[in-house]
Formats: sequence, structure tokens, C-alpha cells
Amino acid sequence: MTATQSSGSRAKSLIATLNGPLHQRALAIYMIIVVAHWAEHIVQAVQIWGLGWPTPEARGVLGMPFPWLVQQEWLHYGYALVMLIGLAILLPGFHGRSRTWWRISLIIQVWHHLEHLLLLIQSLTGAHLLGSATPVSIAQLVVPRVELHLFYNAIVFLPMIIAMYLHVRPTKVEAAKMTCRCAPARTAAALAR
Repeated sequence: MTATQSSGSRAKSLIATLNGPLHQRALAIYMIIVVAHWAEHIVQAVQIWGLGWPTPEARGVLGMPFPWLVQQEWLHYGYALVMLIGLAILLPGFHGRSRTWWRISLIIQVWHHLEHLLLLIQSLTGAHLLGSATPVSIAQLVVPRVELHLFYNAIVFLPMIIAMYLHVRPTKVEAAKMTCRCAPARTAAALAR
């Protein structure tokens, strides 16, 4: 076995473990990351529309003590990438109806990630889309950034929640395919038949 085959086998084994015995824990950790990011956006929205702060001063939770942090495009891109990787890695653990919803979330996140990649490239090169003074994404040409990212996060989050709801309430057919312990009673009953 070559080193490449060995690392490929280890990656497949890790993904199988994350979607099998550790799926419930991996989903919980992933959701903590997702909810923490949501908190940032919600606090920023409250700062803007609830407290009347100017948008540049509404920096969320982390941006208040570390203003330089939220002004870095790589931070936003990094989160979009973590979301994309998490959705892709955890996909094999879903079956049937829940898999359909998880895939919808993944597809939307692919676009969201591409928008952030475009922003990062503009930030790094200084060449902004359509001569804008600051980096701007394609959808941002129509919708302001704060509102757009609230929308993106909502349309990625909603199908993710539906997927997890259906995942812990599988049909008999779905439960028979599950290798995780996310729905232990239903999975055990399906396997006993």
C-alpha cells in the first residue's frame, strides 16, 4: 500500500466513523459552530435595526472586542468553507428524506461559498467587481451585505434543521440503512426485523 492509498483509506475510515458511531456527536459539534455563527449575525442585526447603530459599527459579538477580526474577508470565507466541508463530510450519514434536505442545504452552501470566495479574491487582489469601492459579491449587487448574509444563512440552516428532524425520525426503510445512533430505538427496531 502506498502512502497515498494509506491516507485515502484513513480519510474514508474517518468519514465512515463520523457518519457511523460518531455521527450524533459530530452533528452536535457542527451545530454548535452553526449556531455560534448565527448568534453573530443576529447580534449584528439587533445592533443595526434594534439599536440603530451604523452598519460599520455593528460588528456582532466577536467584532466588538476585536474589530479587525470581522473586517478580514478570510474569516468570512473560512466560515463558509467550514460550513461547506461539514455539510459534505456529514452527508453520508443521512438517508432517504433527511438526505434530500441535507443535500439542499449543501447545494445552497456551495453557492454561498462561491460568493465568499469571490469576496476573498477581490480583497486579496484589490480588484473589485464592477469597480466597487469595496469587495462585493454577485447577489450583493442587488441586496445589501448584512441582509444578504442573514438570508444565505437562513436558507442553508432551514433545510439542515429539517434534515436533522427527519434523520432522528427515520422510516423503517431509512432506519435499516442507518449506521449511526442518532435514532437508536428506531434503528434497533428496524434492524431486528
